[in-house]
Amino acid sequence: MKRTFVKRAILSVILVLLLSTLLSACGGRSQPALVNGKINIVASFYPLYDFATKIGGDHVNVVNLVPAGVEPHDWSPKSRDIQNLTKSDLFVYLGAGFEGWVHDTLDSLKKDSKTVVVEASRGIELLPGTEDEHGDEHGHDEKKEAGKDAHGHDHEHGNTDPHVWLSPANAKQLAVNIKDALAQVDGAHKADYEANFKKLADRLDQLDGKYKSELAKVSKKDIVVTHQSFGYLAKAYGLNQKAIMGLAPDAEPTSKDMKTILQFIKDNQVKYIFFEELVSDKLAKTLAKDAGVETLVLSPLEGLTEEQAKKGDDYVSLMENNLNNLLKALQ
Repeated sequence: MKRTFVKRAILSVILVLLLSTLLSACGGRSQPALVNGKINIVASFYPLYDFATKIGGDHVNVVNLVPAGVEPHDWSPKSRDIQNLTKSDLFVYLGAGFEGWVHDTLDSLKKDSKTVVVEASRGIELLPGTEDEHGDEHGHDEKKEAGKDAHGHDHEHGNTDPHVWLSPANAKQLAVNIKDALAQVDGAHKADYEANFKKLADRLDQLDGKYKSELAKVSKKDIVVTHQSFGYLAKAYGLNQKAIMGLAPDAEPTSKDMKTILQFIKDNQVKYIFFEELVSDKLAKTLAKDAGVETLVLSPLEGLTEEQAKKGDDYVSLMENNLNNLLKALQ
């Protein structure tokens, strides 16, 4: 009887450990812990996590604040996240008004925290978040609030488009800033960080070249997207972005906006409406049905789906998928 009880207790412990492991492997909601003996980096969202992981290599442990499958616009840090951030060696955030929570969070950091903070978008020329009344993809009232956080406070960059990472050239600048910060925090491994950065930079240069050469061959240049996040990509490769919604993916278009989009689709013989995986595709599908066109994914790479995380997708592979879908839509 006693042996049976012991066996059951051991089995219970094993089951709990297995369940915990499975939850973590599935991109579960529990955040990775900081690791002793490594440079601990906290990244505000996926692209920065990906670049920091690749540049840091074996010397770093990187925590991505936003879990797989979660849209970062809807996310804000919990107490566990703040603790990780306070204890980390390096905190990397995008800036450019993307993280509405970041300034209050930085203000709340303990004065004795030794965390080095880097704004990864530093050095990138930012696009305005809105255009004048003649702009194709702008003009919604809600977009005028894009430069403010959840509390209505203006971000230091003002009313700008924060989606800088969707240009591979800008992504390379993000990587430069992360590499420099790592060298500052851990000068002993500077050579390794430089070498790892070079590998990543070469991949980004190749990606940029592929986008330029392939998109130069297409005759159509107009893309209809649900979320106004492809301004930097459009500018880099001569495309025209027509967005159904504003900079925030949950913005609601008016009936007038919808009529304008439908007319644009008809006038420019658009065949596909692009949607993204981390927000509902209901609006895109409704509009596509009304217009008699199809839908395709164009990922803003604000985060991975749980399936993408399991597959091992990264920034470059998802940008290559985006290029394939752009070529399909623009042929």
